[in-house]
Amino acid sequence: MKSLKVIFFGTPEFAKTSLEAIHKSQHEIVGVVTVADKASGRGQKIHESPVKTFAVENNLPVFQPEKLRNQEFLKSIKDLDADIFVVVAFRMMPKVLFEMPKLGTFNLHASLLPDYRGAAPINYAVINGEKKTGATTFFINEKIDEGNILLQKEIEISPEENAGEVHDRLMEMGAELVVKTLDGLAENSIQEKPQLEVEHPKNAFKIFKEDTRIDWTKEVETVHNFIRGMSPYPCAFTTLKIGEEEKTLKIYKGKFEISAHDKTPGSLEIDKHSFKIFAKNGTYFPEELQLEGKKRMGLKDFLNGFQHFDNISS
Repeated sequence: MKSLKVIFFGTPEFAKTSLEAIHKSQHEIVGVVTVADKASGRGQKIHESPVKTFAVENNLPVFQPEKLRNQEFLKSIKDLDADIFVVVAFRMMPKVLFEMPKLGTFNLHASLLPDYRGAAPINYAVINGEKKTGATTFFINEKIDEGNILLQKEIEISPEENAGEVHDRLMEMGAELVVKTLDGLAENSIQEKPQLEVEHPKNAFKIFKEDTRIDWTKEVETVHNFIRGMSPYPCAFTTLKIGEEEKTLKIYKGKFEISAHDKTPGSLEIDKHSFKIFAKNGTYFPEELQLEGKKRMGLKDFLNGFQHFDNISS
């Protein structure tokens, strides 16, 4: 099989897994492009991306441009004479860059396109109660997540699975799909195809803090899916009143029961053995929580420490 010269673009752990898979394949990685190192935390310690860490450990050339249109950077990339660029969890690329390689530039996206174009496809698939999702490799063009499809693979989502668990499965499966795509392009055995036209596409917009608040007026299964779709990150939250003080409560996991009740949505019942929050048509039972200023904990530890709440603000 022909070996392709690859330049890889990516940043987080999700991308690192694909980079590792390419490195183990017969294809040659001639360059790795990732985000610039950033200072974070109390001590403003410099942190590098998982992609950079892997690249450095394996003696792969690393590029960390502040701007992708920088002429010096573009010349350095062009001089590597790559056959193809592979993009996994990276920022938007200018046309002058993605059109550079002979075979083009393809991206790995964590959904079955055209569904869930955007920044948070895994979260929204779980939030919307999807029974399946998957990964897609597709050629990049000037529209976000709308290029011609190369390969797709589907997985099922179990009813209790959270976004983090789906993420980890797609990370491994997506890495295999990336290598399979490279192999197919090397052999000229993949027939690219346009994405289907969808009148009402399912979107996966970027999630901001205000988007993570739980709405207890919704049906309880919708609340349950929202919580698992936000878990473990960015994590769904509500607020508790403890005396006169209001505190944020993150909920990572729980169960629900559909049942008739006359309680106000967002009201709760709590004692040293149980914790119930009422939604529109049922009851939600938190199992893993984190109160503002405290660590994440199971329900038993939570109830041992905090037993007197007035109400939840919905």
